[in-house]
Amino acid sequence: MAQIKPISYFKANAAEIIRTIGERPGPFIITQNGEAKAVLVDYDSYEEQQETLALLKILALGQQQVREGKTRPADEVFEELKQRWPVD
Repeated sequence: MAQIKPISYFKANAAEIIRTIGERPGPFIITQNGEAKAVLVDYDSYEEQQETLALLKILALGQQQVREGKTRPADEVFEELKQRWPVD
């Protein structure tokens, strides 16, 4: 569950907030003038999000290449790989 605090609270309690994020992962939303302006997350969650984003980008690129007809039959690719790296 996200915690929402104003920036003034963050300024006064930064160390406590960092400790809390480490103990209870989840987004910590910082507001300014009543509007959400920043989100703090623990490092592990951030890394997981970055990995997920990278995989989604790869998937989107693959879908784009399929739409553009930039594909080859699998048997052709496997044959090329066998020629490059023969198995003894």
